[in-house]
Amino acid sequence: MNAYTRKKQPLLIRRALLDCAAEVAMERGVGGVTMQAVADAVGVTKGGLFHHFPNKQALIEGMFTDLLERLDAEIDTTMAQDPHPCGSFTRAYVNSIFTGPSWGLQTLWSALFMSAMTEPALRQIWSNWIAARMLRHRETDNSLHLYIIRLAADGAWLAFITSGEAQASSELLDVQARLLEQTATPYNTDGQGV
Repeated sequence: MNAYTRKKQPLLIRRALLDCAAEVAMERGVGGVTMQAVADAVGVTKGGLFHHFPNKQALIEGMFTDLLERLDAEIDTTMAQDPHPCGSFTRAYVNSIFTGPSWGLQTLWSALFMSAMTEPALRQIWSNWIAARMLRHRETDNSLHLYIIRLAADGAWLAFITSGEAQASSELLDVQARLLEQTATPYNTDGQGV
């Protein structure tokens, strides 16, 4: 069946475009993602790709947003299994950073997040995401203490990614365990011990 006779499935094509662009980004970096390479890999024309994403920036932002949606689902699943509401977002966030399938240490997230550091549009998407999550979890995770734990997790993740190590070290997993232990310490919303 050729492109002219097959049934149109825009949602499946969009999904394939995002997945393929992500694979290219993992192999070549975000700078290596080209419209032609993605269109060719999915088997659509460039016009078909432009129907979903009008330019490369829209495609990159679409990948970033898609990954955040996967991270959202991962965090929500982890939180639903946590019997202790206080600090549950922070624990899920820490676990996602170190071992989660969407974020984790060896995922597409690494390439995209490194790009977000220098790309204002991606930084804004990230900033909006974290602000929305913090608003949603203000009753359980709005303490200075938990904020510091999330920042420490971000810093540990960044140190790992920039070190070029191939896999998680036991030292890094010890950091994860210590951060998770710290979320159990009872603190009020001002970050002061109760």
